[in-house]
Amino acid sequence: MADLEQFRSETRAWLEDHCPESMRTPMPEEEVVWGGRNARFPNPDSKLWLERMAEKGWTAPAWPVEYGGGGLDADRNKVLQQELSRIHARPPLNSFGLWMLGPALLEFATEEQKQQFLPPIARGEIRWCQGYSEPGAGSDLAGLQTRAEDKGDHWLVNGSKIWTSYADQADWIFCLVRTEPDAPKHEGISFLLFDMASKGVSTTPIQLISGASPFCQTFFDDVVVPKDQLVGERGKGWTIAKRLLQHERQMISGIGGNSALSGSSSSPENLAKSYSGEADGRIADPVLRDRVAQHRMNDHAFRLLMARAWEENKAGQESGHLTALFKYYGSEQNKRKFELMLETLGSQALGWEGEGFDQRELDTTRQWLRSKANSIEGGTSEVQLNIVAKRVLGLPD
Repeated sequence: MADLEQFRSETRAWLEDHCPESMRTPMPEEEVVWGGRNARFPNPDSKLWLERMAEKGWTAPAWPVEYGGGGLDADRNKVLQQELSRIHARPPLNSFGLWMLGPALLEFATEEQKQQFLPPIARGEIRWCQGYSEPGAGSDLAGLQTRAEDKGDHWLVNGSKIWTSYADQADWIFCLVRTEPDAPKHEGISFLLFDMASKGVSTTPIQLISGASPFCQTFFDDVVVPKDQLVGERGKGWTIAKRLLQHERQMISGIGGNSALSGSSSSPENLAKSYSGEADGRIADPVLRDRVAQHRMNDHAFRLLMARAWEENKAGQESGHLTALFKYYGSEQNKRKFELMLETLGSQALGWEGEGFDQRELDTTRQWLRSKANSIEGGTSEVQLNIVAKRVLGLPD
């Protein structure tokens, strides 16, 4: 325990000395750091913060040091996250490589692949996208038809993916392909990594109802992929795919418990104080105050549940199936948050552009629309409920 308190003291001192003041403020959308070959840093402090955290290994604190991580055990990583939260520090890097691909590579990749890909991910040098869903294979992911033919010294990939987040800005893709087209549905699928700058790769952005275009349809026309960029065994990619989906759902579930942690002026509580007024430091409208309090309590209870699962996992208890529960509840909680915020705004939530609405109001309306996708992306709510019914509650088919 003394060693842990010493680590906390050292971590707190390091963060005070190395985290720029502007990195302790709410993150505007335009300053989110995704890294990659074409990384942009509208705020120079963002680049400095990324470099300092990457040098420390704290962009991926639990990864082994030899792969660019911090080598922290679970207890020290928890302390680090607490200290970052204490000063409201921004994430130094947003990355599908950190959240999804990296953990899968640590488990399934060869040593050469780990050395090639993990350190650049931790440093923010490669921006990744995910090639899973297809026009005819969304929730039924195992129905994918993108093919990779064995050409001796390379794979030849043909097909398309859809809802590929930020594919038009990504450097590389981790992609599910069918290498044995005659194999049973969940077999014959392989897991490939390849450069999005490869000849034959093209993307088309898809505009959402919110007005943003983070998703793309991605096309592969005779894309040559080196043989050594296959992760795991040929035809056994479904195992990797399922494990990676657990990491993705864990990531998405996190949006459901952060209302009270962001420090944002657009949190439900601060928004309610702005639009209904304050009385003795509290939300003036008692009905709205009660609803915000209920939402905050649900947030807190959800974080405690996730913390308990983390402790059980640390103790060696299997809790992977709980990611479906977390993903479902986190999605619904985030949607409820924006419903509450929209009701708080009243008629000011009707704006889309033009005069009469400030930026916070316009952003809230668009974020409310965007939140509707939470129950679809990363596995629909219906899929998650089926998993909970079978694996958590033990209900019969």
